[in-house]
Amino acid sequence: MTNPAKRTFGPLAPPQRLLMGPGPTSVEPRVYEAMSTPIVSHVDAYFFEVAEDIRELLQVAFGTENAFTMAVSGTGSAGMEAAVANVTEPGMKFAILANGYFSDRMAEMATRQGAEVVRLEIPWGAVFSDRQAREFILREKPHVVGYVQAETSTGAFQRGRAICEAAREVDALTIADCVTSLAGMPVRVDEEGVDVAYSGTQKALSCPPGLAPLTLSARALERIRARKSVLPTWYLDLRLLDSYYGESKRYHHTAPISLFYALREALRIVAEEGLENRWRRHYVNHIAFVAAAKALGMPMHVAAEDQLWTLHTPVLPAGVSETELRKFLLARHGIEVLGGFGPLQGKILRIGLMGASSTVANIETLIAGLAEGFAEQGVSIPGDPLAVARDVWANPPAMPAL
Repeated sequence: MTNPAKRTFGPLAPPQRLLMGPGPTSVEPRVYEAMSTPIVSHVDAYFFEVAEDIRELLQVAFGTENAFTMAVSGTGSAGMEAAVANVTEPGMKFAILANGYFSDRMAEMATRQGAEVVRLEIPWGAVFSDRQAREFILREKPHVVGYVQAETSTGAFQRGRAICEAAREVDALTIADCVTSLAGMPVRVDEEGVDVAYSGTQKALSCPPGLAPLTLSARALERIRARKSVLPTWYLDLRLLDSYYGESKRYHHTAPISLFYALREALRIVAEEGLENRWRRHYVNHIAFVAAAKALGMPMHVAAEDQLWTLHTPVLPAGVSETELRKFLLARHGIEVLGGFGPLQGKILRIGLMGASSTVANIETLIAGLAEGFAEQGVSIPGDPLAVARDVWANPPAMPAL
């Protein structure tokens, strides 16, 4: 083994990648610039000004007036754990709408909190009908209902209004995973009645990973404050974080200052583009890519009306090796996409068209690279993928209501 003390370590020189997988996505240049500015202390008045700016900008992105809206220090999984842990006590019934990897992760976290987890399961890539969700919730009468709005493992979008309405009828709180939808698709927390929603910075916000936007309804906050048992996690105790970022400014932890700068700048970019315009960009690029994928012989795994606009799961045609195709894209074009896992392993690609990665130029590069990759494996394609994508961009469709 080489003795590290005798080695010479040069400066970092990471490869240039076009990140078009499920995350992280490409980072906006302005976000990198914001991260290079001088840090202040985590108890400096300026830091709390930045945190307050983030709170107000996140309220717009989440579609909420919730006073408790913040960025938790940690990735999207920290947001999930904070959401689950704070509203779940031992012996509570936690209902999970299970249709992918991240709903399973939420269920695992609830189990570790001592909850009685009840599941309604459907195949990966399907979504729950209003009737399915309603009947399940009214039958089980849980304390908490968890669902994934944007399932990163499958590319499916779960509508939440009926889920939240049924949960309110039985006095249950709802938790929605919006990691792959926030700032790329409509996330209407107040309109749909979501009690707890969380996300991550490394998806459609085009930030580095490391923070988890989170918002709580007044109802959820009241439930947390009335909690009887001791919360087993100190770091993710939202009551303590509320004290840190709230009026008292009571020290809790050393927040990652540069990541807060990054998120503030990313949210400024979202505000400048306009949330509706940003959703429209993601939708039109989504439709263009779906059309191109069809011309390549790759239908989507998810039904058209249930597809995410940010994360795509095209089914690979016979004769195409997912592993070899991804290796080709990375080696020849510097493009990163990922494959499926669980029951979808080897069957699909997972392609993220989010934030700074969701541009016409990037998508054209990806489409051309996929066509070359198919040819490399001796697989012919049934259409002209670039032509059909360009036709969509020339005649953009209207954005549907969700």
